[in-house]
This record gives sequence, structure tokens and C-alpha cells, in this order.
Amino acid sequence: MKTTEITVRTGGQRGLFDLTAACERFVSDAMADAGDDRDGLLSVFVPHATAGLVVVELGAGSDDDLVAALDRLLPRDERYRHRHGSPGHGADHVLPLLASPSLTVPVVDGRLALGTWQSIALLDPNADNAIRTVRLSLVRG
Repeated sequence: MKTTEITVRTGGQRGLFDLTAACERFVSDAMADAGDDRDGLLSVFVPHATAGLVVVELGAGSDDDLVAALDRLLPRDERYRHRHGSPGHGADHVLPLLASPSLTVPVVDGRLALGTWQSIALLDPNADNAIRTVRLSLVRG
């Protein structure tokens, strides 16, 4: 297994952050000495209680639509028992119910087997953290 950590600088902004290019670079580097064995599984994991990972179409308004839908599902108000941090921060701790902290993507012939409009993204609704860590692990098959 090959593994690395990447740093995502969110700047304390809520939203989606595209990880696709970083994942592609990692897979390409990890497969450099693979010979004919260029299939496997990429595991992406974010070790934070208030961030998740999604495979989603980015751009063309999709990013804003997703964050707006998240705000409708998890209103940012004082209804939550978990109340430290910025107003509505308790909602951020419910996020793993909707966006898992991990995902797996097939790698076929050395490339991520994503659909045409699919991207791997960090979903971070928490403006209290300006830097996130993401762990990438590749298991060759």
C-alpha cells in the first residue's frame, strides 16, 4: 500500500474543495513502478469530525446548490446541544451522517475510474478551520 497526506487550505471558507487533481497525481506517482499491475483502489480519508468527502459534479452552480441544500438540511442555528465554535457549529458535527469521512474510488489501468462529470471533493461546512488534512492510500489489485 502507498499512502500520503495532503493539506487543503480552505482559508476558513465553507464549501467544496476539489481534490481530484491531487488524487490523480498521487495515483500516477504510486503506479509509476507498477508495470502491468495498474489496477487498484484509492482510499480517501479526512480525519476531521466536521468535514466529509463526496463524489460530485463541481462547477456550473453545483457547488453553491450543494452547500445551500446542506444548510436547509442542517440549519446553522442554536438548536444543537454541541455549541462551541461559530454560531450553528453543532450542525457541522452532524455532517458525517450525510457526507462520510472516507470514500473509495476504483483505479483502472492507472487512472481514477470516475464518470465524466464526477470529481472528488472535500465538503467542509466549518469556517472555524482554515487547514484540513486528507489521507490518500492506494492498494494495488
